[in-house]
Amino acid sequence: MTDFLPDPDLLDPQVVPDARVAFAGKRILLTGATGFVAKVLLEKLVRTVPDLERIVLLIRPGEGGGAHARFVREIAASSVFDPLRAARPACLERFFAERVECVTGEVTEACFGLPPHRFAQLARSVDLIVNAAASVDFREPLDQALAINALSLRHLTACARVADVPLVHISTCYVNGVHRGEMREANVAPATAFGSALPRHRDGWYDVDSLLEALAQRIDRVRRRCADPADLRRRLTDLGVAQARRYGWNDTYTFTKWLGEQIALRAMHGRTLTIVRPSIVESTLAEPAPGWIEGVKVADAVILAYARGRTSFFPARRDGIIDIVPVDLVANAIVLAGAEALQGMPRRRIYQCCSGSTNPLALGDLIRLVQDESKRNWRRYDRLFHAAPQRDFRTVGEGTFRIALGAYACGAVAWHWLRRLAGAPGATRALERLRTTRLLALTFAFYAHPRYRFHNAGLLGLAARCGEAARRLYPVDARLVDWEDYLCRVHLAGLNRYALRRRDAVPAPAEEGAAALVDGAAAGDGALAAPQPVR
Repeated sequence: MTDFLPDPDLLDPQVVPDARVAFAGKRILLTGATGFVAKVLLEKLVRTVPDLERIVLLIRPGEGGGAHARFVREIAASSVFDPLRAARPACLERFFAERVECVTGEVTEACFGLPPHRFAQLARSVDLIVNAAASVDFREPLDQALAINALSLRHLTACARVADVPLVHISTCYVNGVHRGEMREANVAPATAFGSALPRHRDGWYDVDSLLEALAQRIDRVRRRCADPADLRRRLTDLGVAQARRYGWNDTYTFTKWLGEQIALRAMHGRTLTIVRPSIVESTLAEPAPGWIEGVKVADAVILAYARGRTSFFPARRDGIIDIVPVDLVANAIVLAGAEALQGMPRRRIYQCCSGSTNPLALGDLIRLVQDESKRNWRRYDRLFHAAPQRDFRTVGEGTFRIALGAYACGAVAWHWLRRLAGAPGATRALERLRTTRLLALTFAFYAHPRYRFHNAGLLGLAARCGEAARRLYPVDARLVDWEDYLCRVHLAGLNRYALRRRDAVPAPAEEGAAALVDGAAAGDGALAAPQPVR
């Protein structure tokens, strides 16, 4: 069950947020700006809030230099700005030059790795903090996932307290863990006996200090026992999954995001905190261009594997509601939440940006729509499909899947070794399909067996209070999505155009992991082909 906060629709009823008025003359500190959601958010702010004073981007240094070098290479050059660049090139360049400030820092370090006086100076120069930094790798080593998804909230909330400004934190609907049923916009109780033993404050948040200390001790024990870096990473990954499931979550990502929420709720007690939880974020519905996407996301890894002939069956519950939300609706929700936080009384609010309660999409319908479009028009998607699909994509129950996978494995391994004995080099396609199917199931099976439905009455109430003009400029309602049109034309076209390179091209960094998974290169280490940490 969930621990309900006050209905956000009843908070500050006299406040009618006007985003452009709220953000006028304001300075926003944005983390995670090199990531998918943050780029769409940044483009939206640049295009719709001309009176914004400044956007301060906290960016960790990379191989090519500091924050500004990464901004130029990874953000300013992004295709997300192509429509704006084509329509108003001079305005865009002027905005980047005059209103974007890049700060080299690291959210996982105290004071962001800055000298204390510089940290205080930075904090006191902003009016709102938006935290989009995260690692979205479902099977990341526990120490790394904790650092960015949970412990970084200590540093971000410290900045918000020094600045005395609101914090908008981007989380995920899947902090609801392994609960079942109707999931509301509320703080979430752990789903297991181990988790329910955590002390709970009378205001609803959970005191996770002792749990974080215990996790740190387990991490240290693993480090002392492992000298080999590859073995250490594998063991810390396994530790993360084991601990997540012990406390009521499927994977390290959702577990550490829940921990981050508890740290933020405690640290921002009595101050303005808004948590925005998207569900499965996919390509844009409309803005800045239909189908814009960066990298291969959750559902796309399975689509890509099917398109390349590397899998044709998967454990899934076809009647379950798979909750997908276009990324531009998420960016709009963040804008409205930020405007409300700037104009309202100090409160804590949780908004879920989702589709399951208002425009439900059954997993079976998603599979049918994508498969039918693939068979009819695979030539349109020349980077996604290298040939016509040869098999139907079948879904089976978990028990049937395990039996079928075991039988398939026996045949694939036997054939592989027979070929090796005959002198044939390399793995067989059957063995590659086995590895890919196993890895996809290991990573995504939980999300293909949805047993709860996310609700977002609070977010829709916020949009209603903003008025008709704001609803048109910053739509958040998933009822705008026609699933057949979105999946069969907008999303597949966007995946083909933006996320993938030509067959003869070198993969971009955002797609290297997925390409490795689909091509069988990542089959041995169990790592997910997901976007890398966004900092």
